[in-house]
Amino acid sequence: MKDAVPMSSTIIAALTTLLTVAGFAYYLIALWSARAFLRRPRFSAAGFAPPVSILKPIYGVDPGIAEAFASHCRQSYYGAYEILFGVSSLDDPACAVVRQLQADFPDSKIQLILCPEVLGPNGKVSNLAQLVQHARHDYLIINDADIRVGPHYLAQILALFAYPIGHKRVGLVTALYRGITHRTLGSKMEALGIATDFAPGVLTARFLDRGLHFGLGSTLAVTRAALDAIGGLAPLAEYLADDYELGARIATAGFRVELSDEIVETSVHPWNLSGYLHHQLRWARTMREARRGGYAGLVFSYGLAWAFLNLIASGLSLPAFALFTLALLFRVSLALGVGVGILRDRQVLRDLWLLLPRDLLALAVWAWSYASDAITWRDQRFLLKKGKLVRLASKETPTATEPVSAKL
Repeated sequence: MKDAVPMSSTIIAALTTLLTVAGFAYYLIALWSARAFLRRPRFSAAGFAPPVSILKPIYGVDPGIAEAFASHCRQSYYGAYEILFGVSSLDDPACAVVRQLQADFPDSKIQLILCPEVLGPNGKVSNLAQLVQHARHDYLIINDADIRVGPHYLAQILALFAYPIGHKRVGLVTALYRGITHRTLGSKMEALGIATDFAPGVLTARFLDRGLHFGLGSTLAVTRAALDAIGGLAPLAEYLADDYELGARIATAGFRVELSDEIVETSVHPWNLSGYLHHQLRWARTMREARRGGYAGLVFSYGLAWAFLNLIASGLSLPAFALFTLALLFRVSLALGVGVGILRDRQVLRDLWLLLPRDLLALAVWAWSYASDAITWRDQRFLLKKGKLVRLASKETPTATEPVSAKL
């Protein structure tokens, strides 16, 4: 029995050492992927400004939603555009925000459209499928309710449709985003994860898969031709990760999915730590179902967390401390390179001290996500079956409250 503890510690130390080294490899690939994104060829699309319809499903009021809506009305864009807001009930409090927007921007083409049909458990997609029927233009942009954009957003996003890339037409354009935090710990961890974990993961997937094969809910710009090729949006109403599924289907249909240089912003909910973990667990299970192989491979992306566990298992030995220091150097380099260098998120500098606790929690959430297929979304319980939502009849009260939003 006396030898059992040292032996188990040795095994744990050896395993965490291997996983830390694997983490080094991931950090290097992620940094190279970021470099490849920055150095990719650019093309001029001067004079290309097709008319576009912006489709925004709304459900409740998120922090900063009024300014997010207004940012879409301040576009430096030479083409015509309209903004269609879809709502499942005219009693929704977001309707008042849209009506105020119409009053503030009388020259903008803004419509509030009732979308009463329920096409599936994903109410966001139900609204969008109905909004498409009202859209007048052949270029459509879908983004989440709380997304705030810059004045050149439409010009930058639409520009990628102006030229063919290889033998494939561009069918979908998407965009990275940064989170605007509140003072809570959960809010800061969420934004830090977006900038230093999620965004590097997207760039790495783009590099390793030789192109992007999914979309991000921050921006889903599509052509009607691509949308018609996949049978429209209605079939996606059964899925929670509708943005991922939309991009995957468009790529499978033979179109190219492109990632724009444009960076948009989202207002991160002021979660406490419990609410943050609840949200992360739902997101993790969603991604696990959408991208099983890639999600399993995330075990190798937590190099800093593995290095810390190795330090503990090794009894704070000097080699383990050196390994941890190297892991911290790699992790901070990636955080600065993508979070600050690409996303231009200065909050990363302020919250760098949260990298280690955030990564440790992320590793725990990754492991716990395999414990169940159940999630809570919009105060309802579902099972995830191959990415589809299966409603559960349950009287359970959710353990944490999430913001009522059209976002995932």
